[in-house]
Amino acid sequence: MKASACNISISATDYQHLMGHLFPGDGEEHGAVLKAGVVIDGDQLRLVVRDIELAKEGSDYVKGKIGHRALHPTFIHRQITSCRDQKLAYLAVHNHGSDDYVAFSKVDIESHERGYPALLDIARGVPVGGLVFGRRSVQADIWLPNGGRLALNEFRVIGSAIARLKPSPDRYGSADHEFDRQIRMFGEAGQAVLSASKIAVVGLGGIGSLISEYLGRLGAGNIILIDPDTIEDTNLSRVVGATHQDVLHSMRKIDIAKRHLSEANTRAKVTLIFDDVAKSSVAAQLRQCDFIFLAADSMRARLVVNALVHQYLIPAVQVGAKIRINENGSLEDAMSAVRQLRPGYGCLWCNQLIDPTQLAIEAKSDEERKAQAYGTQQPNPSVITMNAVSAGHAINDFLFDFLGLRKMSDTVGYQHFHFINQKAQSVQPRKDERCRECGKLHGRYGMGDATPLPCLDN
Repeated sequence: MKASACNISISATDYQHLMGHLFPGDGEEHGAVLKAGVVIDGDQLRLVVRDIELAKEGSDYVKGKIGHRALHPTFIHRQITSCRDQKLAYLAVHNHGSDDYVAFSKVDIESHERGYPALLDIARGVPVGGLVFGRRSVQADIWLPNGGRLALNEFRVIGSAIARLKPSPDRYGSADHEFDRQIRMFGEAGQAVLSASKIAVVGLGGIGSLISEYLGRLGAGNIILIDPDTIEDTNLSRVVGATHQDVLHSMRKIDIAKRHLSEANTRAKVTLIFDDVAKSSVAAQLRQCDFIFLAADSMRARLVVNALVHQYLIPAVQVGAKIRINENGSLEDAMSAVRQLRPGYGCLWCNQLIDPTQLAIEAKSDEERKAQAYGTQQPNPSVITMNAVSAGHAINDFLFDFLGLRKMSDTVGYQHFHFINQKAQSVQPRKDERCRECGKLHGRYGMGDATPLPCLDN
C-alpha cells in the first residue's frame, strides 16, 4: 500500500486503562503491547485496538541493554505469536515524560530498526510497530509487510465523546465566513474537524433526510448517503427537499438528499449508494467512516451497522420514531429514540433491538415470503415532528461528542422521548460480556478486516 500515515482507534475504557499504567505518577517509563485489528481500504490504513497487554515491571519490562528500559524477549515473543494467530497488528508501547509534544528518541528508532524486521517475519503478513505516548500526545512508527513504514496521522479515543491525539498540536488557518456563527462556539479547530470528517447516513427517509441536511449545513466535508428506495407520494409529508415532480420522475431518495444538502454546502463531497447496506460491497465502504447515522428500518441494517461499530471501532447512533395504535384505533404510544452506539457499549444485539425472527424473514426473497404466508408488512405511521426530535437530538449529540465539546463520561445511554405523557427517559443499555457482536472474549470486537461482517452475501 502507498499510505503516508496511519490512523489508530481505541475505546475510551482501554485508553484510560493504558494511560493509568503508563503514567501512575512515579515519573518512570512503562511498557505495554496493543493488539489491533487491521483495516485497509485503498491507500488508507487504520488500526483498531482490540486488546491491551500490560508489561509487568521487572519481568516483562526490564532494564535495557542499550536504552533505558525495554520489553523482555519472552514477553515480546508471546505477544507477537498471539497477534500472528489472530491476524492482529502488534504495537509495542512506552511513554516519555512529555505533555502535548512527543517523539521517538534516536535509541528508540535504532531499536525498531534492529528488531522489527524479525517481528515482521514472525507476524506473517500483519503490521508491527511502536507507539510512544506523552500525557496528551502520541507518535507511531508502523512497519508494513511490503516494506513500507508509516508515521501517525491521528490517534482517536472513542467513548461518549471523541478525543484526538497527535504528535504535536495542530495549527489551523482562517475558517470559512459562511460557518462564522458556529465557529464562534467551537472554534476553527472544530470546523476543520468537520470539514475533514467522513460521515455516513444509512436510510434517507423522514429522519435520515433531516440528518443529511444538518450535516451539510454544519460543513461536514465527506458524506455517504445510502438508501435503495425511490420517492413515493406518501413520503412527501416527511422527506425534506422532496417535491411532487420528484414523485413523477421516481427520483431516488439519495439524489433528493444530495440536492437538498448541496443547496447549503456546495463543497461537500457526497457519495451516493443506491443499494442495501446489508450487502458486503456497501458495508465495506463504511469501514473508514468517522461516524455513522443509522436511520433505516430493517433488522439487517441494524445488525450490519452494529457490527461495524464494534468490529471497526466506529461511533454511531441509531435513530427512530415509533407510533403504536391499539385495537380500538386509539393512539397508545408515540415516541422518538436516539441510541448511541460505541465500541463495546450500546450494542443493539445485547439490548434485544435486533429481532432474529425478523432477520430471518428479511433474508428471504419476495417470492419466498409470499409462498410461506409472510405477506407484506404494513407501513408504520410516521410524522415529521417526531422524526425531527430524533434527528435534532442525534445531530446535536454528534456535534458535541464528535468535537469533544463536553467531557467524556463513563456511560453512553439511550434517550427515549414519549410524547403522550411528556416523558423523557435516559436508558442505560445492557452489556453481555459473552456477546459475539460486541464482546472481546468470543466477539468481533476490534477484529478489523480479519473477520467478515454479517452481510447477506457473506
